[in-house]
Amino acid sequence: MAVHSKNKALMCKVFPSNLGPVAMRWFNGLKADSISSFKELTQTFGFRFITCSRAPRPLASLLSLSMREEKTLKTYSDRYWEMFNEIGGDFKDVAISTFKLGLPAEHDLRKSLTGKPVTSIRQLMDWIDKYKRVEEDQLQDKGKGKVIL
Repeated sequence: MAVHSKNKALMCKVFPSNLGPVAMRWFNGLKADSISSFKELTQTFGFRFITCSRAPRPLASLLSLSMREEKTLKTYSDRYWEMFNEIGGDFKDVAISTFKLGLPAEHDLRKSLTGKPVTSIRQLMDWIDKYKRVEEDQLQDKGKGKVIL
């Protein structure tokens, strides 16, 4: 669209090709001749969809995450990193402690992180991957009828 930015009539015609299904329904629902310029179209669109934009999550949302008993480390870490990435700001320094606090007290990874603290997110992710592999191996062995002690 940037190539045709001088041709406002063309911009109005090309605009819908960039919309997703929800925005397209809104666009198709506009009354004929209710928009008189590209500027008005973009303003109307902005006013309509500004409420759909995501505000960054607060840092405290990480503290509300915990690994539930029936869930796997993979499930917990996937949820954790998804939420961590939605937080505005640079909070890498608290990622390690909040991740650890979300693990059950008896979890082997939490015990390891307590006994030998990690100092970087990369190191934390390496430990998580190691424990996820162990967990996956245990789940596979249970599926084969082996009992893990």
